[in-house]
Amino acid sequence: MADHDRTASLMTPSKLAQARPKAAVSPAAWLDQMAADAGHVHVRRLGELRLDAQAQALRRDFSALATALERLAQALPRLDFTLLQARSWWARTTGKGRGAGADFAGQFDEIDQAAQAVASESQALQKAQQEQSGAAELAWVEFEVEYRAIDKIIEQGTRWLHDMRSQLKARQAAATDAASLQQVKDDAARCEILVARLKALRAVSSAAQQTHQQAQAAAARRTAMLQLLQQPLASGARAWRARLAPLAAAARDGDSPALSLEAPQETHGALRRCALQAVADCAQLLGQEKAMAESLDAFGAQLAAA
Repeated sequence: MADHDRTASLMTPSKLAQARPKAAVSPAAWLDQMAADAGHVHVRRLGELRLDAQAQALRRDFSALATALERLAQALPRLDFTLLQARSWWARTTGKGRGAGADFAGQFDEIDQAAQAVASESQALQKAQQEQSGAAELAWVEFEVEYRAIDKIIEQGTRWLHDMRSQLKARQAAATDAASLQQVKDDAARCEILVARLKALRAVSSAAQQTHQQAQAAAARRTAMLQLLQQPLASGARAWRARLAPLAAAARDGDSPALSLEAPQETHGALRRCALQAVADCAQLLGQEKAMAESLDAFGAQLAAA
């Protein structure tokens, strides 16, 4: 932290009176600048971290995952188990029966391809999460440290203003010449400079906290999405494939089913419910990412004003 920023954040009325500028400027101008620039080091660093967060957000693209999940969710209801009934392909003596079996096998293939596409997107998401999560977490920890530091400057500055204004009243009452009165006026004006600066810092801190909360919510949503993809959806797809692949193979060859359809239908229903949940969760994730992007934009406006 620069020396003048540290002084501005810790100054008391007595320290202010003892302060001396290092550069060849008047003490009054130097002190005015300190009041106007209080916390600027933290504001600047928050701006850098904001740009990093926006760059990280641009590298996250869930559109392909959302498309793959929608494709799976739409394909699952089209699997027609009635095609495996005796009056359809099981009646092998008719060409119509063989065609029904081929239709069932084709529907299975479509769902299987959609499930594999989801698995591929899940792996890509997991890899990106592993590559980015460590650096992103550290950046957001630093982000919080910076706006907490601004909160301390606001607290200290508020106390300083209270003490200085109390002193100004006493000094004004005791002033006996024009020079003393002018000094009181100059210090009162400096208080107003700090008042304006603290107002800007409060706006920065508030926007920073909101942005941090949005980032935490988005990170939690990404983790939950990854867990859903890795556990119930992936395991459900494996169970579905194990149960239904033999039926699809038999249907494709025109053979009669050797297994009961009850268990495959239950497995299929479970995967369908899980896919619908994944679609809903992915929509929420996209909404959370959008909210974070909007929060970063709003935060940028507050930083520009500060």
